[in-house]
Amino acid sequence: MILTVNAPSHRYPIYIGANLIELLQQYAAQHTAPSCMIVTNETIAPLYLQAVANVFQAACNTVHSVVLPDGEAYKNLTTLNCIYDALMTQRLERKSTLIALGGGVIGDMAGFAAATYQRGMPFIQIPTTLLSQVDSSVGGKTAVNHPMGKNMIGAFYQPQAVFAAHNVLNTLPCREFSAGLAEVIKYALLGDSAFLAWLEEHITALITHNADAWAYAVQKCCQMKADIVAADEKESGVRALLNLGHTFGHAIETEMGYGNWLHGEAVAAGMVAACRLSEKMGYITPADTRRVQQILSAAKLPTEPPRFAFDKWLSHMQHDKKVQGGKMRFVVLHSLGKAAVEECNDAELLRSALKEWLPEKV
Repeated sequence: MILTVNAPSHRYPIYIGANLIELLQQYAAQHTAPSCMIVTNETIAPLYLQAVANVFQAACNTVHSVVLPDGEAYKNLTTLNCIYDALMTQRLERKSTLIALGGGVIGDMAGFAAATYQRGMPFIQIPTTLLSQVDSSVGGKTAVNHPMGKNMIGAFYQPQAVFAAHNVLNTLPCREFSAGLAEVIKYALLGDSAFLAWLEEHITALITHNADAWAYAVQKCCQMKADIVAADEKESGVRALLNLGHTFGHAIETEMGYGNWLHGEAVAAGMVAACRLSEKMGYITPADTRRVQQILSAAKLPTEPPRFAFDKWLSHMQHDKKVQGGKMRFVVLHSLGKAAVEECNDAELLRSALKEWLPEKV
């Protein structure tokens, strides 16, 4: 199956299939480059690096690689510089290809390196986690973290192609797979109530890696994201809806330390907080929030945020990328399946939405 992302900067395909090497062989047979470099991590390298390098050996004169430490804690400028060092040492050119082989951390860092090395070189995404398959590998958001905020240093830079394969998930830990389901559920909540009902019916099939359920969910999420990116490539409007749960989720990741909560886990808890805010704003009911918590629980995800002081919540959220003119903006639910971005600078309203998870008395 091939979907197309019609981004204003350029069009590119998303290949969805059962076997990664077969998907890559179809692509590599038709695309050549003077050289390429595979960016991966210590966990993925022993599993797939050699097989992927063998495929691209036929398409590139030389294939290089750089293996980074694994984890969100390493998604920073120091690790990013390891990619630049490798590119410089091996003398890769502007027309060489960078290949991101890994989950969202690798995809974001390799994409940012590609966007900035010699002012831009082609790159492709080979996502090896469910989260990166359904979300982060598509749409061209690239970034690294800063100690004061997640993904605050980055660029919009679209890949040349994305390859989502079912078989790479066989080596994915259960916790990581569940983290990916958070993003799948996010798509349903922000824009498709029928998809939410489908997820409620098929969540067990997804948890057990059923191939048909996986293919439908990946296709659905990628198509939704492709449509949104085509309409708003650089997040000036509708694309901000994809941040449902992320303002709260990024605050959790920053406060708890990058990597201690997986991104999908933080987004799951963040979506519950967003539901509570939506309740306080008069849009959805407590029963709606419980429904969200039930599907998150079925997906083996957190159903509430960790407890920390409100002033820390506020400080982290004020560093969110959606802040405009000093005003905080949140993705809220008008109903399950319909989201909107709205300003909310009422500290007491936010405190009320978070009161269940504050250590101090409200």
